[in-house]
Amino acid sequence: MSDATIFASRLKQARLLAGYTQMQLGVSAQIDEYSASARINQYERGKHWPDFGTAERLARVLNVPAAFFYTRDDSLAELILCFGALNPRDRSKLLDTVKAFREQLSALDKDTGGS
Repeated sequence: MSDATIFASRLKQARLLAGYTQMQLGVSAQIDEYSASARINQYERGKHWPDFGTAERLARVLNVPAAFFYTRDDSLAELILCFGALNPRDRSKLLDTVKAFREQLSALDKDTGGS
């Protein structure tokens, strides 16, 4: 799957989950109302690709991290959405937990010889 196709798929997924029409999303992301629907349609079809600033505005409107649009991995995309939905304090706690878990796995691998 091409990068444009991944972006297109993730954008459409986020737009539908948020309940926006293409027009509503475009206008909310500060795209001129006369071209908003057509531009979002082109992004969702993978015909054109927005610059990163536009992608960030789209993400902000859709309340998703911009990174969500770019990952090929569906599990990572889901994790990005979950992480993005947390408040800063809970994000910090989650990161601490993940780091501790990673350290435990690393220690376990050393104890078992990496198998």
